[in-house]
Amino acid sequence: MLCGLAALTQPAQADENRWGFGSGLGFTAGTVNDTVFTLGFNLDYYVDRNFSVGPMMLISPTGDLFQIAFAGVGRYHFRLNNGVNLVPFVGFGLIHADLDKGTGPSRIDRNDTSWYVPIGISLEYQVIRNVALSSTLIVNLHDINLAPSLPEKDTTSVALLFGFNFGP
Repeated sequence: MLCGLAALTQPAQADENRWGFGSGLGFTAGTVNDTVFTLGFNLDYYVDRNFSVGPMMLISPTGDLFQIAFAGVGRYHFRLNNGVNLVPFVGFGLIHADLDKGTGPSRIDRNDTSWYVPIGISLEYQVIRNVALSSTLIVNLHDINLAPSLPEKDTTSVALLFGFNFGP
């Protein structure tokens, strides 16, 4: 019986690489401190060649505003025949903003953490099979409240990033 089972089983083969990584840099407009420099990172697990899920992080580390956002994101990869990919995505997570601006009695030193919904699309150009240059536009929905220092809530911002993606 053991000889029969051994003959029927096939040797294990390494699973296809299903992980991808992306990075970009650009700016985010409409924050509590106007337009800021932004770095973006994403890690994708490809369920199949056209659908991936994974974490995304946007960080704005310079100037008066330090802002960081994490979200779990689902992406669908429309692969066109000419090497161009359209990748719409949506996610849900958290965003934290820390504004430290000015000196003296008018100084602002406030922070807030809020829910975060990124909705966006990437336009990618496949340089080689696993590497693509990308341009990403993201509409960020959130509810940052730095009252009483800033009376109005910050509910949206728009990010534009340029970078690259590695994927299977």
